Amino acid sequence: MNPRSPLFIWARVLPAWFVCHLATLGPLGLVRKGPGTVGSVAGIALYAVVFHNLSTVSQLLLITALTLLAVGICDAAEHHFQQRDPGKIILDEFVAVPLVFVGLSAEIMEYGGWPVLLAGFLLFRVFDIFKPFGISRLQNMTGGLGCVVDDTAAALAALACLHVLAALLPLFG
Repeated sequence: MNPRSPLFIWARVLPAWFVCHLATLGPLGLVRKGPGTVGSVAGIALYAVVFHNLSTVSQLLLITALTLLAVGICDAAEHHFQQRDPGKIILDEFVAVPLVFVGLSAEIMEYGGWPVLLAGFLLFRVFDIFKPFGISRLQNMTGGLGCVVDDTAAALAALACLHVLAALLPLFG
């Protein structure tokens, strides 16, 4: 999928200030230390407010729509910033984090919410920072796709780990 395709080119016609504010989540992406972590925390809030009570299918549909929007916005923001995947673009983390918790609403309720959210957040950050299992190669894709797809893969890896942990927890009490 080419980020310069008509599917994503729509974002290039939006005002630069608008695209850049969306991509950085306003001032959140402009923090000096750990903008990706800040974007991930914002993603936890997005999950808690919007995704938590949705069905798994609804979660997946909304994540797909947000991911496609993020690819276009991140592509246009890279163009305006004249940088490839700058740290201040945190929309990619923001839309990827809810994917970490797909299908885990019952476990989140059963285990008190915060322990599961914290575990998902930490797993996502580990996979996003260290980019194992070929995730680092995904960043080499062009434009907004490269910006977003590595975070999506990190979220999928964290999701898999959380599902394994959720399956194992009943064995320990």
